[in-house]
Amino acid sequence: MIVFNPLLYYLVIIPLSLLPFPVLYGVSNILYFIFYYLVGYRKKVVLQNLRHSFPEKTEKEIQETARKFYKHFCDLVVESIKIFTISEKQTLKRFKVNNPEVSDVYYEQNRSVLFAGGHYNNWELLAVGMNQYIKHHAAGIYTPLSNKFFDGKMQKTRERFGLKMLPTRAVKRFLDDNKNKLTGLVFGFDQSPSNPKSAHWMKFLNQDTGVQYGIEKLAKDYNCPVIYGTINKIKRGHYTLDLVLVTDKPLDTTDGYIIETATKLLEKDIIRQPEYWLWSHKRWKHKKPESIKIK
Repeated sequence: MIVFNPLLYYLVIIPLSLLPFPVLYGVSNILYFIFYYLVGYRKKVVLQNLRHSFPEKTEKEIQETARKFYKHFCDLVVESIKIFTISEKQTLKRFKVNNPEVSDVYYEQNRSVLFAGGHYNNWELLAVGMNQYIKHHAAGIYTPLSNKFFDGKMQKTRERFGLKMLPTRAVKRFLDDNKNKLTGLVFGFDQSPSNPKSAHWMKFLNQDTGVQYGIEKLAKDYNCPVIYGTINKIKRGHYTLDLVLVTDKPLDTTDGYIIETATKLLEKDIIRQPEYWLWSHKRWKHKKPESIKIK
């Protein structure tokens, strides 16, 4: 486990962050060789997740997808390091929202919105770049890191160009205190739920999967439209975001509709280009409680 401290931050992370992108991608190539061939970083988890998610694929196809994932993952590592010092001009050059009008229409209607997304492609670049494209004031939900020093640096970095970072426990208070402020709340919903009994269970990538229910509850509590975001990788270091409306009438939806619709949109993205999802995450560490039935 890496212990993040001021020396590591100032002597390693910041000097690396100041390197130009071409040099960083050289570092990424070296990391790929180390992570995939030498260390096998979480390789067992990655391959198990891929085999369970794509039972129709041959072992050769699984191995090829894994290699592509590690190449992208190492790009993501160096791109995330670059975020610490990237300029706003570089951010706008490398990240773009293709259709901000999908959410802007609700700004004109005086309604806050919820953006649903997964750990697909580069969510860190989205964090620093999204606020410049939408009319709503972007805010991101995050789980604070146990390391206070690095948690503070990550929060400061993500907020440099206008995004407001909210720890999970502070979301409802923020929304209650800012009812007159039009917010676009960014919600990552593809993490493994802390409590499997309170999760919404559904089929996702051929497996029984517990999905965090939070975004659906917030949408109904505050009557917010829900918009799913697909991050597309155009080439190394260049991404776009496409917005898709899930619903603008959350109070009229049946239980589970919002989270299932958003999750199926994520599933469609993953099936299209599986190497861009975070396969190293232990997404299925919880088993479905026997008392819960999946329709």
